[in-house]
Amino acid sequence: MWKKIIGIGAIAVLSFGLAACGNDKANSSNGSVGKNVNYKITGIDPGAGIMTATENAIKDYKLDNWQLVTGSSAAMTAALKKAYDKKKPIIITGWNPHWMFAKYDLKYLKDPKGVYGESEEIHTIARHGLKDDHPDAYKALSQFNWTEDDMGSVMLDIQEGTKPEEAASKWVKDNQEKVAEWTKGVNKVNGEKIKLAYVAWDSEIASTNVMAKVLEDIGFNVTLTQVEAGPMWTAVADGSADASLAAWLPATHKTYADKFKGKYEDIGTSITGVKIGLTVPKYMDIDSIEDLK
Repeated sequence: MWKKIIGIGAIAVLSFGLAACGNDKANSSNGSVGKNVNYKITGIDPGAGIMTATENAIKDYKLDNWQLVTGSSAAMTAALKKAYDKKKPIIITGWNPHWMFAKYDLKYLKDPKGVYGESEEIHTIARHGLKDDHPDAYKALSQFNWTEDDMGSVMLDIQEGTKPEEAASKWVKDNQEKVAEWTKGVNKVNGEKIKLAYVAWDSEIASTNVMAKVLEDIGFNVTLTQVEAGPMWTAVADGSADASLAAWLPATHKTYADKFKGKYEDIGTSITGVKIGLTVPKYMDIDSIEDLK
C-alpha cells in the first residue's frame, strides 16, 4: 500500500517538474527573457551604426521596456563571455565577421521587419584628392579585398593576445600571393605620409592593421587613428584622414554616407556578405526580435 502511494506521489512530482520545465521553456520567449536580462540589450560605442539600427528596432518592434546599454566592443564581448560561461541569458548587438561566432555558439534573432537590412559590404572610402596626392596608396587601397576566413584568422590571433600589428604582420607574411594582388601596379615610395581612420570593431582593427603593414612595406609612413563612426566619416570627408577601410554599407553607415554624400570617394569593396543584428547564445529559447515584446 505504502509503495503504491509513494509511487503515485513520485509520478505526480515528476509530472509537475516536467510541466514546470516546459512552462519555463515556453515562457522564456513570453516576457521572462526580458526579466532575465533586466530588459537590457548589451551594445557597443554609441556612435556605431549598429547602435542606431538597434534604437530603431526598439521603436519599430515597440520594445517599450527595453534599454540599449552603450559601452565598447571589448566590454560587450566580456559580458558575453561571462554570461556564456554560466549559461546565462544575454542579448547583444552582434555582427560578422567576428571571432565570437567562432568561439561561441551564437545565433541572430530573426528580424521580420527588416530593421537591420540584408547582408552588407565593407567598403574603403577615401578623401577627395588622394588619388592625385598619393596614387600608389590609392591604388593599393582600391585593390584591397579579402574573405571572412582571412579576416577571421587575424581577429582570432588578436583576441588570443597577439598585438594587432604583430597579427597583421604574420598574416601578410603568410599570404604574399594575396598581397601581390593588392599591390599589383603599385610603386615603392619613400616615406609618404598616410593617415587611416577606423572604428574599434574587431573586424576593422584587423583590416586596418593589415593594410597599414602592406602600405608600410611599400614605403609609406602610416598613422592609424581610432575614432567612433561619426568622426571617422567626418575625418575622411574633411580631409583630416586620407582613407578608411571601415565603411559598412548600405545600411549600417547609411546615415553618414548620406550626410557626407559628394565629400568622399567610395574606392572599393573589401568584403561582402557581412551582417549585423541582435544576437543571443543558441541555448536561449528565443528566435525572433518579435519574441522580446
